[in-house]
Amino acid sequence: MGIYDYKVKDGSGKEVALSDYKGKVLLIVNTATGCGFTPQYEGLQELYEKYAAQGFEILDFPCNQFAGQAPGSDEEIASFCTGRYGITFPQFHKIEVNGAKEEPLYHYLKAECGGIAGSAIKWNFTKFLVDREGKVTARFAPMKTPAAIEKEIQKLL
Repeated sequence: MGIYDYKVKDGSGKEVALSDYKGKVLLIVNTATGCGFTPQYEGLQELYEKYAAQGFEILDFPCNQFAGQAPGSDEEIASFCTGRYGITFPQFHKIEVNGAKEEPLYHYLKAECGGIAGSAIKWNFTKFLVDREGKVTARFAPMKTPAAIEKEIQKLL
């Protein structure tokens, strides 16, 4: 299976095929609204505005698995993100990124980065970069800011 074989739910619960993003460079991020890294939304939005026209997409997956830092509903999270940070990139249904209820997409992303399938996500704002052919090219730790990975994104565009 490749990344384009997965389907996920958007914030309203509608199924979205990742094949809709074929040919684009993707940055897939698990996020939270009450985390020390939450201000990274600002940097993510800046990257999106700068590169979306060149085929760059950010796929935002809120996750409440880490210290309960994304406690709201999908609607509340979306309202916070658009109101506070003005995000315009796609935001999906809140998911789990580790464990028995792990979103299958995240199982795939972790395995594709050279780790074993159980290589756990350690915290919010872990980022995966995917090239235009659907290959996962990098995994970035939460402390790696959006600005710090811009050059990697540029290389794929």
